[in-house]
Amino acid sequence: MIGISKLYCGTVEASDPLRYGRKSEELPSHLLQFSKDKKPVIVWNITSKCNLRCLHCYASAKPSEKEMSTSQGLSLITELKDYGVPVILFSGGEPTLREDLPTLVDAAVKAGIRAVISSNGTLITKDMAMRLSDLGLSYVGISLDGMEKVNDSFRGVTGAFKMAMQGIYNAMMADIKVGLRFTINKQNYKEISNIFDLMTTEGIKRACFYHLVYTGRAKELMDEDLSHDQTRQTVDLIIDRTSSMIEKGVDAEVLTVDNHADGPYIYLRMKKEKNSRAEEVLKLLKMNEGNSTGLGIGCVSWDGTVYPDQFWRNHPLGNILERPFSKIWDDPENDFLMKLKNKKEYVKGRCQRCRWLDVCAGNFRARAEAATDDPWGEDPACYLSDEEIDESQSLF
Repeated sequence: MIGISKLYCGTVEASDPLRYGRKSEELPSHLLQFSKDKKPVIVWNITSKCNLRCLHCYASAKPSEKEMSTSQGLSLITELKDYGVPVILFSGGEPTLREDLPTLVDAAVKAGIRAVISSNGTLITKDMAMRLSDLGLSYVGISLDGMEKVNDSFRGVTGAFKMAMQGIYNAMMADIKVGLRFTINKQNYKEISNIFDLMTTEGIKRACFYHLVYTGRAKELMDEDLSHDQTRQTVDLIIDRTSSMIEKGVDAEVLTVDNHADGPYIYLRMKKEKNSRAEEVLKLLKMNEGNSTGLGIGCVSWDGTVYPDQFWRNHPLGNILERPFSKIWDDPENDFLMKLKNKKEYVKGRCQRCRWLDVCAGNFRARAEAATDDPWGEDPACYLSDEEIDESQSLF
Protein backbone atom coordinates (compact mmCIF):
# COMPACT_ATOMS: atom_id res chain seq x y z
CA MET A 1 0.00 0.00 0.00
CA ILE A 2 1.18 3.51 -0.83
CA GLY A 3 -0.39 6.09 1.44
CA ILE A 4 -1.03 9.15 -0.70
CA SER A 5 -2.34 11.16 2.22
CA LYS A 6 0.45 9.93 4.51
CA LEU A 7 3.29 10.57 2.08
CA TYR A 8 2.39 13.40 -0.26
CA CYS A 9 0.18 15.29 2.19
CA GLY A 10 2.38 14.71 5.24
CA THR A 11 -0.13 13.15 7.64
CA VAL A 12 2.65 10.77 8.77
CA GLU A 13 6.31 11.57 9.46
CA ALA A 14 9.28 9.22 9.55
CA SER A 15 9.60 9.83 13.28
CA ASP A 16 6.13 8.39 13.93
CA PRO A 17 6.94 4.66 13.41
CA LEU A 18 10.38 5.17 14.96
CA ARG A 19 8.74 6.16 18.26
CA TYR A 20 7.37 2.61 18.52
CA GLY A 21 10.62 0.93 17.55
CA ARG A 22 8.90 -0.14 14.32
CA LYS A 23 7.57 -3.26 16.09
CA SER A 24 4.35 -4.73 14.69
CA GLU A 25 2.98 -5.54 18.14
CA GLU A 26 3.29 -1.93 19.26
CA LEU A 27 2.53 0.08 16.13
CA PRO A 28 -0.96 1.58 15.68
CA SER A 29 -2.77 0.23 12.64
CA HIS A 30 -2.07 3.21 10.38
CA LEU A 31 1.69 2.70 10.83
CA LEU A 32 1.88 -1.10 10.46
CA GLN A 33 3.27 -0.92 6.93
CA PHE A 34 6.42 0.72 8.34
CA SER A 35 7.22 -2.12 10.78
CA LYS A 36 10.64 -3.73 10.52
CA ASP A 37 9.61 -7.23 11.66
CA LYS A 38 6.87 -7.48 9.00
CA LYS A 39 4.56 -9.80 10.91
CA PRO A 40 1.99 -10.68 8.26
CA VAL A 41 -1.42 -9.15 7.92
CA ILE A 42 -3.62 -12.14 7.07
CA VAL A 43 -6.34 -12.00 4.44
CA TRP A 44 -8.64 -14.85 5.42
CA ASN A 45 -11.10 -15.85 2.71
CA ILE A 46 -13.60 -17.42 5.08
CA THR A 47 -16.02 -18.44 2.32
CA SER A 48 -16.10 -18.99 -1.43
CA LYS A 49 -19.77 -18.00 -1.58
CA CYS A 50 -20.83 -14.63 -3.00
CA ASN A 51 -24.11 -13.00 -3.92
CA LEU A 52 -22.52 -10.99 -6.76
CA ARG A 53 -20.63 -11.96 -9.93
CA CYS A 54 -17.80 -9.44 -10.13
CA LEU A 55 -15.78 -9.44 -13.36
CA HIS A 56 -12.49 -8.90 -11.56
CA CYS A 57 -12.85 -11.23 -8.56
CA TYR A 58 -9.36 -12.45 -7.65
CA ALA A 59 -10.85 -15.44 -5.79
CA SER A 60 -13.17 -16.47 -8.65
CA ALA A 61 -15.91 -16.75 -6.00
CA LYS A 62 -18.43 -19.51 -6.67
CA PRO A 63 -21.03 -21.64 -4.87
CA SER A 64 -19.70 -22.98 -1.62
CA GLU A 65 -16.66 -25.21 -1.68
CA LYS A 66 -15.37 -27.02 1.40
CA GLU A 67 -14.94 -24.46 4.17
CA MET A 68 -13.27 -24.69 7.54
CA SER A 69 -15.63 -25.22 10.44
CA THR A 70 -16.12 -22.66 13.19
CA SER A 71 -13.94 -24.67 15.57
CA GLN A 72 -11.17 -24.92 12.97
CA GLY A 73 -11.43 -21.18 12.40
CA LEU A 74 -11.16 -20.46 16.12
CA SER A 75 -8.07 -22.67 16.30
CA LEU A 76 -6.54 -20.71 13.42
CA ILE A 77 -7.16 -17.42 15.24
CA THR A 78 -5.32 -18.78 18.26
CA GLU A 79 -2.40 -19.81 16.04
CA LEU A 80 -2.27 -16.38 14.41
CA LYS A 81 -2.35 -14.70 17.81
CA ASP A 82 0.56 -16.82 19.02
CA TYR A 83 2.52 -15.99 15.86
CA GLY A 84 2.01 -12.25 16.40
CA VAL A 85 -0.31 -11.47 13.47
CA PRO A 86 -1.53 -7.87 13.98
CA VAL A 87 -4.56 -7.86 11.64
CA ILE A 88 -7.02 -10.37 10.19
CA LEU A 89 -8.94 -9.17 7.16
CA PHE A 90 -12.05 -11.34 6.80
CA SER A 91 -12.83 -11.66 3.11
CA GLY A 92 -14.42 -14.10 0.68
CA GLY A 93 -16.35 -14.52 -1.54
CA GLU A 94 -18.63 -12.39 0.57
CA PRO A 95 -17.72 -12.82 4.25
CA THR A 96 -21.11 -11.70 5.57
CA LEU A 97 -22.61 -14.86 4.06
CA ARG A 98 -20.95 -16.91 6.82
CA GLU A 99 -23.29 -17.06 9.80
CA ASP A 100 -20.40 -17.43 12.24
CA LEU A 101 -18.66 -14.20 11.11
CA PRO A 102 -19.55 -12.45 14.40
CA THR A 103 -18.09 -15.39 16.35
CA LEU A 104 -14.83 -15.21 14.39
CA VAL A 105 -14.62 -11.41 14.72
CA ASP A 106 -15.25 -11.67 18.45
CA ALA A 107 -12.50 -14.26 18.85
CA ALA A 108 -10.00 -12.16 16.89
CA VAL A 109 -10.72 -9.02 18.91
CA LYS A 110 -10.48 -10.89 22.21
CA ALA A 111 -7.15 -12.32 21.03
CA GLY A 112 -5.84 -8.78 20.58
CA ILE A 113 -5.88 -8.95 16.78
CA ARG A 114 -7.36 -6.06 14.82
CA ALA A 115 -10.39 -7.40 12.93
CA VAL A 116 -11.43 -5.84 9.62
CA ILE A 117 -13.77 -6.94 6.84
CA SER A 118 -13.59 -6.69 3.04
CA SER A 119 -17.15 -6.80 1.71
CA ASN A 120 -19.33 -5.82 -1.22
CA GLY A 121 -21.52 -4.13 1.38
CA THR A 122 -24.83 -5.31 -0.04
CA LEU A 123 -25.73 -7.54 2.92
CA ILE A 124 -24.67 -5.29 5.80
CA THR A 125 -27.96 -4.66 7.56
CA LYS A 126 -28.46 -2.28 10.49
CA ASP A 127 -28.60 -5.22 12.90
CA MET A 128 -25.43 -6.80 11.49
CA ALA A 129 -23.57 -3.50 11.62
CA MET A 130 -24.58 -2.89 15.24
CA ARG A 131 -23.58 -6.40 16.26
CA LEU A 132 -20.17 -6.17 14.57
CA SER A 133 -19.61 -2.74 16.09
CA ASP A 134 -20.42 -4.05 19.58
CA LEU A 135 -17.89 -6.85 19.06
CA GLY A 136 -15.13 -4.34 18.26
CA LEU A 137 -14.82 -4.59 14.48
CA SER A 138 -12.31 -1.90 13.51
CA TYR A 139 -13.08 -1.30 9.86
CA VAL A 140 -15.03 -2.43 6.82
CA GLY A 141 -13.75 -1.90 3.28
CA ILE A 142 -16.61 -1.83 0.79
CA SER A 143 -15.98 -2.33 -2.90
CA LEU A 144 -17.31 0.25 -5.35
CA ASP A 145 -15.95 0.43 -8.89
CA GLY A 146 -17.72 3.59 -9.95
CA MET A 147 -21.14 5.13 -9.65
CA GLU A 148 -24.32 3.17 -10.14
CA LYS A 149 -24.26 2.21 -13.83
CA VAL A 150 -20.56 1.38 -13.99
CA ASN A 151 -20.44 -0.36 -10.61
CA ASP A 152 -23.44 -2.58 -11.36
CA SER A 153 -21.95 -3.64 -14.69
CA PHE A 154 -18.81 -4.81 -12.86
CA ARG A 155 -20.77 -6.50 -10.09
CA GLY A 156 -23.06 -8.36 -12.48
CA VAL A 157 -26.17 -7.49 -10.44
CA THR A 158 -28.53 -4.57 -11.00
CA GLY A 159 -29.03 -2.65 -7.77
CA ALA A 160 -25.63 -3.60 -6.31
CA PHE A 161 -24.63 0.06 -5.97
CA LYS A 162 -27.74 1.07 -4.03
CA MET A 163 -27.43 -1.96 -1.75
CA ALA A 164 -23.75 -1.22 -1.13
CA MET A 165 -24.51 2.40 -0.29
CA GLN A 166 -27.12 1.26 2.23
CA GLY A 167 -24.50 -1.04 3.74
CA ILE A 168 -22.13 1.93 3.99
CA TYR A 169 -24.77 4.01 5.76
CA ASN A 170 -25.57 1.16 8.15
CA ALA A 171 -21.90 0.67 9.06
CA MET A 172 -21.29 4.38 9.55
CA MET A 173 -24.40 4.73 11.73
CA ALA A 174 -22.99 1.92 13.88
CA ASP A 175 -19.71 3.86 14.27
CA ILE A 176 -17.68 1.42 12.17
CA LYS A 177 -14.99 3.11 10.10
CA VAL A 178 -15.78 2.65 6.40
CA GLY A 179 -13.48 2.79 3.41
CA LEU A 180 -14.06 2.37 -0.30
CA ARG A 181 -12.16 -0.13 -2.47
CA PHE A 182 -11.88 0.69 -6.18
CA THR A 183 -10.11 -1.46 -8.79
CA ILE A 184 -8.69 0.71 -11.59
CA ASN A 185 -9.07 -0.31 -15.24
CA LYS A 186 -9.93 1.21 -18.62
CA GLN A 187 -13.65 0.71 -18.10
CA ASN A 188 -13.88 2.77 -14.92
CA TYR A 189 -10.85 5.00 -14.35
CA LYS A 190 -12.81 8.08 -15.40
CA GLU A 191 -15.08 7.43 -12.39
CA ILE A 192 -12.32 8.23 -9.89
CA SER A 193 -13.28 11.89 -9.55
CA ASN A 194 -16.83 10.78 -8.79
CA ILE A 195 -15.51 8.54 -6.02
CA PHE A 196 -13.76 11.52 -4.43
CA ASP A 197 -16.98 13.53 -4.72
CA LEU A 198 -18.86 10.67 -3.05
CA MET A 199 -16.36 10.62 -0.19
CA THR A 200 -16.92 14.34 0.36
CA THR A 201 -20.70 14.31 0.18
CA GLU A 202 -21.16 11.19 2.31
CA GLY A 203 -18.38 11.78 4.83
CA ILE A 204 -16.46 8.61 3.92
CA LYS A 205 -12.98 8.92 5.40
CA ARG A 206 -10.95 6.36 3.48
CA ALA A 207 -10.45 5.07 -0.06
CA CYS A 208 -8.09 2.47 -1.51
CA PHE A 209 -7.48 2.54 -5.26
CA TYR A 210 -6.25 -0.88 -6.42
CA HIS A 211 -4.21 -1.33 -9.56
CA LEU A 212 -5.50 -4.27 -11.60
CA VAL A 213 -3.92 -7.68 -10.90
CA TYR A 214 -4.46 -10.28 -13.63
CA THR A 215 -5.52 -13.21 -11.46
CA GLY A 216 -8.80 -15.00 -10.84
CA ARG A 217 -11.51 -13.67 -13.13
CA ALA A 218 -9.36 -10.60 -13.75
CA LYS A 219 -7.20 -12.73 -16.06
CA GLU A 220 -9.83 -11.91 -18.67
CA LEU A 221 -9.31 -8.19 -18.06
CA MET A 222 -5.56 -8.04 -18.75
CA ASP A 223 -6.16 -5.98 -21.89
CA GLU A 224 -8.27 -3.59 -19.81
CA ASP A 225 -5.32 -2.46 -17.70
CA LEU A 226 -4.33 1.17 -18.17
CA SER A 227 -1.46 2.17 -20.40
CA HIS A 228 1.56 3.60 -18.62
CA ASP A 229 0.59 7.14 -19.60
CA GLN A 230 -2.97 6.59 -18.36
CA THR A 231 -1.60 5.20 -15.09
CA ARG A 232 0.59 8.25 -14.54
CA GLN A 233 -2.33 10.58 -15.24
CA THR A 234 -4.54 8.56 -12.90
CA VAL A 235 -2.03 8.56 -10.04
CA ASP A 236 -1.58 12.33 -10.52
CA LEU A 237 -5.35 12.76 -10.31
CA ILE A 238 -5.50 10.74 -7.09
CA ILE A 239 -2.66 12.79 -5.62
CA ASP A 240 -4.27 16.08 -6.65
CA ARG A 241 -7.73 15.20 -5.34
CA THR A 242 -6.31 13.88 -2.08
CA SER A 243 -4.19 16.98 -1.60
CA SER A 244 -7.22 19.19 -2.25
CA MET A 245 -9.25 17.34 0.39
CA ILE A 246 -6.51 17.57 3.00
CA GLU A 247 -5.93 21.27 2.28
CA LYS A 248 -9.65 21.88 2.89
CA GLY A 249 -9.37 20.29 6.31
CA VAL A 250 -11.07 17.01 5.41
CA ASP A 251 -9.86 14.17 7.63
CA ALA A 252 -9.33 11.53 4.96
CA GLU A 253 -6.94 8.69 4.17
CA VAL A 254 -6.28 7.74 0.55
CA LEU A 255 -4.06 4.90 -0.62
CA THR A 256 -3.06 3.19 -3.83
CA VAL A 257 -2.53 -0.56 -3.73
CA ASP A 258 -0.72 -3.26 -5.71
CA ASN A 259 1.66 -1.09 -7.75
CA HIS A 260 4.72 -0.11 -5.77
CA ALA A 261 6.01 2.07 -8.61
CA ASP A 262 3.61 4.61 -7.08
CA GLY A 263 6.12 5.18 -4.27
CA PRO A 264 9.07 6.34 -6.40
CA TYR A 265 6.63 8.22 -8.63
CA ILE A 266 5.38 10.28 -5.67
CA TYR A 267 8.95 10.98 -4.55
CA LEU A 268 10.05 12.04 -8.03
CA ARG A 269 7.04 14.30 -8.37
CA MET A 270 7.82 15.94 -5.03
CA LYS A 271 11.45 16.44 -6.07
CA LYS A 272 10.31 18.05 -9.31
CA GLU A 273 8.00 20.33 -7.32
CA LYS A 274 10.92 21.13 -4.96
CA ASN A 275 8.80 19.91 -2.06
CA SER A 276 10.82 20.17 1.17
CA ARG A 277 9.32 16.90 2.44
CA ALA A 278 10.65 14.77 -0.43
CA GLU A 279 13.53 13.24 1.54
CA GLU A 280 11.20 12.54 4.47
CA VAL A 281 8.95 10.64 2.09
CA LEU A 282 11.90 8.62 0.78
CA LYS A 283 12.71 7.56 4.36
CA LEU A 284 9.14 6.32 4.82
CA LEU A 285 9.19 4.48 1.50
CA LYS A 286 12.38 2.69 2.53
CA MET A 287 10.71 1.67 5.80
CA ASN A 288 7.72 0.40 3.84
CA GLU A 289 10.06 -1.79 1.75
CA GLY A 290 7.70 -2.21 -1.20
CA ASN A 291 5.87 -5.39 -2.10
CA SER A 292 5.37 -7.57 0.97
CA THR A 293 3.93 -10.75 -0.57
CA GLY A 294 5.00 -13.77 1.46
CA LEU A 295 6.43 -11.54 4.15
CA GLY A 296 4.16 -8.81 5.51
CA ILE A 297 0.96 -10.12 3.98
CA GLY A 298 -0.37 -13.64 3.54
CA CYS A 299 -3.59 -15.42 2.75
CA VAL A 300 -5.54 -18.31 4.23
CA SER A 301 -8.28 -19.66 1.99
CA TRP A 302 -11.67 -21.12 2.94
CA ASP A 303 -10.27 -24.67 2.94
CA GLY A 304 -7.22 -23.80 5.06
CA THR A 305 -4.72 -23.48 2.21
CA VAL A 306 -2.05 -20.83 2.80
CA TYR A 307 -0.95 -18.62 -0.10
CA PRO A 308 1.74 -15.88 -0.38
CA ASP A 309 -1.04 -13.29 -0.81
CA GLN A 310 -4.72 -13.26 -1.71
CA PHE A 311 -4.09 -12.84 -5.45
CA TRP A 312 -1.52 -15.60 -5.94
CA ARG A 313 -3.40 -18.91 -5.77
CA ASN A 314 -1.20 -20.99 -8.04
CA HIS A 315 1.49 -21.25 -5.34
CA PRO A 316 -0.01 -23.01 -2.30
CA LEU A 317 2.40 -23.14 0.62
CA GLY A 318 0.60 -25.67 2.81
CA ASN A 319 -2.64 -26.14 4.74
CA ILE A 320 -3.29 -25.12 8.34
CA LEU A 321 -5.44 -28.24 8.84
CA GLU A 322 -2.27 -30.27 8.37
CA ARG A 323 0.48 -28.03 9.79
CA PRO A 324 0.48 -24.95 12.06
CA PHE A 325 0.55 -21.62 10.26
CA SER A 326 3.94 -20.74 11.75
CA LYS A 327 5.50 -23.93 10.40
CA ILE A 328 4.15 -23.17 6.93
CA TRP A 329 5.07 -19.47 6.91
CA ASP A 330 8.63 -19.94 8.10
CA ASP A 331 9.39 -23.27 6.42
CA PRO A 332 13.09 -23.19 5.44
CA GLU A 333 12.52 -26.20 3.17
CA ASN A 334 10.10 -24.27 0.97
CA ASP A 335 12.51 -22.91 -1.62
CA PHE A 336 9.93 -20.73 -3.39
CA LEU A 337 8.77 -19.11 -0.14
CA MET A 338 12.31 -18.44 1.03
CA LYS A 339 13.09 -16.78 -2.31
CA LEU A 340 9.90 -14.76 -2.05
CA LYS A 341 10.92 -13.41 1.34
CA ASN A 342 14.12 -12.18 -0.34
CA LYS A 343 12.56 -11.40 -3.71
CA LYS A 344 14.89 -8.48 -4.45
CA GLU A 345 17.67 -11.00 -5.03
CA TYR A 346 15.71 -12.94 -7.65
CA VAL A 347 13.77 -10.43 -9.77
CA LYS A 348 14.94 -10.11 -13.36
CA GLY A 349 15.15 -7.59 -16.20
CA ARG A 350 14.74 -3.91 -15.50
CA CYS A 351 13.59 -4.72 -11.94
CA GLN A 352 17.06 -6.10 -11.17
CA ARG A 353 18.85 -2.94 -12.27
CA CYS A 354 16.27 -0.46 -10.96
CA ARG A 355 17.49 2.27 -8.61
CA TRP A 356 14.24 1.87 -6.64
CA LEU A 357 14.51 -1.85 -5.91
CA ASP A 358 14.87 -1.25 -2.16
CA VAL A 359 11.74 0.91 -2.26
CA CYS A 360 9.59 -1.24 -4.56
CA ALA A 361 10.97 -4.79 -4.07
CA GLY A 362 10.21 -5.71 -7.67
CA ASN A 363 6.54 -4.70 -7.61
CA PHE A 364 3.75 -7.28 -7.83
CA ARG A 365 4.98 -10.81 -8.48
CA ALA A 366 1.54 -12.33 -9.19
CA ARG A 367 1.01 -9.83 -12.01
CA ALA A 368 4.53 -10.43 -13.35
CA GLU A 369 3.92 -14.17 -13.50
CA ALA A 370 0.50 -13.72 -15.11
CA ALA A 371 2.08 -11.68 -17.90
CA THR A 372 5.43 -13.48 -18.35
CA ASP A 373 4.91 -17.01 -16.94
CA ASP A 374 7.88 -16.27 -14.69
CA PRO A 375 7.36 -15.30 -11.02
CA TRP A 376 10.63 -13.33 -11.15
CA GLY A 377 9.94 -11.60 -14.47
CA GLU A 378 9.19 -7.92 -15.00
CA ASP A 379 5.90 -6.51 -13.76
CA PRO A 380 4.31 -4.98 -16.90
CA ALA A 381 2.42 -2.45 -14.80
CA CYS A 382 5.59 -0.60 -13.80
CA TYR A 383 5.20 2.74 -15.53
CA LEU A 384 8.51 4.32 -14.54
CA SER A 385 10.65 5.25 -17.52
CA ASP A 386 14.14 3.84 -18.15
CA GLU A 387 15.55 7.23 -17.24
CA GLU A 388 13.62 7.28 -13.96
CA ILE A 389 14.98 3.90 -12.88
CA ASP A 390 18.58 4.45 -14.02
CA GLU A 391 20.92 5.28 -11.13
CA SER A 392 23.38 6.98 -13.48
CA GLN A 393 20.86 9.51 -14.76
CA SER A 394 20.47 12.91 -13.16
CA LEU A 395 16.75 13.57 -13.03
CA PHE A 396 16.75 17.10 -11.60
